[in-house]
Amino acid sequence: MAQNYKDELSGVETTGHEWDGLRELNNPLPKWWLYLFYVCIAWSLVYYVFYPAWPLGKTYTKGILGYSQREELDTRMAEAKAGQAKYLTAIAAKSVDEIQKDKDLLGFAMAGGRSYFNENCAACHGAGGQGAKGFPTLADDVWLWGGSSADIYKTIQHGIRSEDGDTRGVPNVGMTAFGKDGILNRDQIDQVTDYVLSLNGKTADAGKVAKGKTVYDENCAACHGDAGQGSVAAGLDGIGAPPLKQANWLYGSDKATLMDTVTNGRAGMMPAWSKRLDDATIKSLAVYVHNLGGGK
Repeated sequence: MAQNYKDELSGVETTGHEWDGLRELNNPLPKWWLYLFYVCIAWSLVYYVFYPAWPLGKTYTKGILGYSQREELDTRMAEAKAGQAKYLTAIAAKSVDEIQKDKDLLGFAMAGGRSYFNENCAACHGAGGQGAKGFPTLADDVWLWGGSSADIYKTIQHGIRSEDGDTRGVPNVGMTAFGKDGILNRDQIDQVTDYVLSLNGKTADAGKVAKGKTVYDENCAACHGDAGQGSVAAGLDGIGAPPLKQANWLYGSDKATLMDTVTNGRAGMMPAWSKRLDDATIKSLAVYVHNLGGGK
């Protein structure tokens, strides 16, 4: 059993604990620490009386002041919405082009649009609109459905190949699978692929290029333009065919990838955000995307 001793040097009694011949002194706590501890106890009692403190099953002690953080948050949110209401009303009443010309509305729409973009669009298009494989870049000047403010607004609102009645393109119908559907044979796909490679200054078989141009003119030019400039540049509305003479590729520009694209087709789509977001939010998104760097 532990025994207490009085330390000869300090005159302080030990606690009775001993480790390898070393005894623990039973020094009292510093007065300042004790006083601070007592103050904390007193403060907790005061807090308990005035503010919500103890849980009681499905409820809690309310405190005599009746304070509630939830009610305070609701009040602040209501104040914030009231402060935004005039801007949101103005945005809803104006076109995207008109919003761009109003300095105050433009600043508000850009701030809101950035937040909405991160919440709804960044997962596919990247945080800065840089795009990814199969998802268009929104920060360059290549636009499959038009890069004006009005075009971007319409695309976000109705989607691309979606189930919306006013969607861009035909619902659930993408690029034709020329090989899979038996429209072109393996040699023709090889030839037209070499032709597309030649449009981009890449190594291609000259013999195949000549034959590939014929295949292209008969099967691809109607959507991608006679020179591979894409449907927008060719003035072909409502198709969304990308330019084939460029440095930006949704799925890749190597021969194997191009042959796979021609063989199996592509069917990219985008949902109609009008079913999830209100008009003011969509307009703010359109303004933000238009100002990422590539809007026309």
